[in-house]
Amino acid sequence: MVRSELVRQMAQDNPHLTMADIERVVNTVLEEIVAHLAAGGRVELRGFGGFSLRHRAARLGRNPRTGESVAVPEKSAVLFRAGKDLRDRLNGR
Repeated sequence: MVRSELVRQMAQDNPHLTMADIERVVNTVLEEIVAHLAAGGRVELRGFGGFSLRHRAARLGRNPRTGESVAVPEKSAVLFRAGKDLRDRLNGR
């Protein structure tokens, strides 16, 4: 599901809200999650899961085409861990 599908589905489920209002809510929630992660925080949505940052150190990688060594800079990656309720629903419990 992409963002526009999420907005469309929420609009169908909530006909009393305008599409613009729903789009603003979705964008605001996603922006707040990104801002909190960017500040080094962790975001937990009970029953759904948690988002946190994993820092990856700089390393020496290899170009798969040429075999040449390439310096890969340090970076942060987002880690998502599904919550117990989500795992249970996906596994039919």
